[in-house]
Amino acid sequence: MSELLEKAKNFAAEKVGHAKKPEAEVTDVDYKTLSLGSVEYLAKISVTNPYGVDLPICDITYTLKSVGREITSGTVPDPGSIEGKDITVLEVLLKVPHSILLTLAKDIGADWDIDYELDIGLTIDLPVIGNFTIPLNKKGAIKLPSVF
Repeated sequence: MSELLEKAKNFAAEKVGHAKKPEAEVTDVDYKTLSLGSVEYLAKISVTNPYGVDLPICDITYTLKSVGREITSGTVPDPGSIEGKDITVLEVLLKVPHSILLTLAKDIGADWDIDYELDIGLTIDLPVIGNFTIPLNKKGAIKLPSVF
């Protein structure tokens, strides 16, 4: 009996392992707004859903780093769902306090931008499989807003 259960478990694991899964990529990270306490940047994530049904997104976690240091992180709880058989663009707002930007003065002073690394975990609830996290990473440079 245990041999039959083991075969069934291996068969199910193999089928699930080869099942199509949603794919995602960070397409853009850009300046959005400037306020008294912070600068806001907007990250756009393009998600392709191979299934014919909408998939609920559990959450989006993010960490923005510069010069090896974390400058902001957070979680976007329950950001909606990914449309079935379509490409959905998600937006993640990254709020960076001015005090953090001051600690990056050496990097900023050279070219008036922030060299960054953005790590995102997009957790989706897949039918039968359960929660599935798509790890995303993007490196680049974000221009700082100019007052003049």
